[in-house]
Amino acid sequence: MADQGSSLPSLRLGTADWSDGPPHPRDEPALYEGLLVRRMFAYAVDVVAIAVLSVAAWVAFGILSVVSFGLLSPIGIIVTALIPVSYHTFFLGSRGATPGMRFFDVEMWSLAGKQPEYVQAFLATVLFYISVGMTASLILVVALFNDRRRTLHDVLAGTVVLRRTQPGGNAS
Repeated sequence: MADQGSSLPSLRLGTADWSDGPPHPRDEPALYEGLLVRRMFAYAVDVVAIAVLSVAAWVAFGILSVVSFGLLSPIGIIVTALIPVSYHTFFLGSRGATPGMRFFDVEMWSLAGKQPEYVQAFLATVLFYISVGMTASLILVVALFNDRRRTLHDVLAGTVVLRRTQPGGNAS
């Protein structure tokens, strides 16, 4: 169905029907073109969104903490700490891409060609934060040494990130 090469179907259409796994870069190089740079900028956009949400939560729980004489402070700390994981899990599990990923034309897929489910999105998110936190982001260089540009958390979670559309695709 999607063999005509104009574009990979968006996750909004359902599945890509990969019987042998995701497309190989040799067969569909456009799906991987500029992928690492796009992922990097997409994450930067998401960090800004997460920062805005975190500041709003911090202010709200700061006020609630004062009003409750400090009783709600622990809840505020926990909620604020969970914002990044919740943000990524929600958007990856419901739409296959965070707002930053959508802006930079990339989506996450399961290795079967389906939208990641919430459990898989949560796993990918937690593995990302753990691996990046433990290695000061050095673990991300793994993507430079494999043909599909998958990071370690992609491999462990069973996901692949691809461009949503082919660069220079026909508009007609």
